[in-house]
Amino acid sequence: MISANNLANSGITPATGQRISLAHGGGGQLTDDLLASCVLPRLANRALNELLDSALLPGVERLALTIDSYVVQPLKFPGGDIGRLAVCGTVNDLAVCGARPLGIALSLILTEGLERRTLEDILDSIAAAASEANVCIVTGDTKVVGRGQGDGIYITTAGVGAAGPHKLHPDAVRAGDMLIVSGTIADHGMAVMLAREMPQVQSALKSDVAPLNHMIEQLLRQVPGVVFLRDPTRGGLAGVAADLAARTGLHLTLLEENIPVRPETWHAADMLGIDPLDIANEGKIVVVVRPGSVDQALDALCADKHGTDARIIGIFGKQNDGICELRTCMGGSRILQKPYGEQLPRIC
Repeated sequence: MISANNLANSGITPATGQRISLAHGGGGQLTDDLLASCVLPRLANRALNELLDSALLPGVERLALTIDSYVVQPLKFPGGDIGRLAVCGTVNDLAVCGARPLGIALSLILTEGLERRTLEDILDSIAAAASEANVCIVTGDTKVVGRGQGDGIYITTAGVGAAGPHKLHPDAVRAGDMLIVSGTIADHGMAVMLAREMPQVQSALKSDVAPLNHMIEQLLRQVPGVVFLRDPTRGGLAGVAADLAARTGLHLTLLEENIPVRPETWHAADMLGIDPLDIANEGKIVVVVRPGSVDQALDALCADKHGTDARIIGIFGKQNDGICELRTCMGGSRILQKPYGEQLPRIC
């Protein structure tokens, strides 16, 4: 996608002379700083400046274009692998912009010595995820690098979609609009983290990685009051909510008690001292909807297997302060901000 979340991994050195760190790729404040100081001054244009999940390209038929790279470790994790992640991430970036996926370009960078069986398993997973999303891999490229120059498999995917009639943009958000999350948060990031750092730990936790284009298509078809969609990947729910408050200039209040988190995810996050709100998701969407369409939106989401745990989690207020406030279960409140860097590297 043409957004802060993937341009940050370009390896560009900021104008300040600093070296690139892993934290610059985390989708947080350091990513924003890198974009503002280094990338946008050199590459700015109308489409890129929006920094949305996909860019809408003008033409005879409006097209949406997205691109992303995947470097997750381990390559296989509970609930998925790097192949499924690449397809689902690309499909979802198109879908949240109201586009119907038409085709995916797939680039593989393989490390010398990779087991052929591992590659075959990941390609099978790519095929299965593409079939699930009803999209084809239409072109691609393969390169092999020497031992020690890569980490098994890196994947880059670019997706093209047919943009629909819906204008989904933060500029359309108004005071009184409601925020919905389509299900439990933080499952992907914690599943990958446990698999990488604590493989000896037995847990029921699995990644939520899934193609959401069919659910989103039904949502947009049935609910005219949908204003904006986003998939809370790097930076997690906190990153999306803080960004929405800042971009709209409105006060966004989230209710912690309404935010669904699986017990096993809470346990893992607590064990590692990580806030679930900051953790990446790969099978959830955040929906901004007009107040009169909330019930319709919940019904549409809950009718799909990927949206059965959908909840209303927040509301945009009239205050023009651009602040995201979390009302805690204990009766207090705190300000939510985008994570500064990257708490959990290599999770996508």
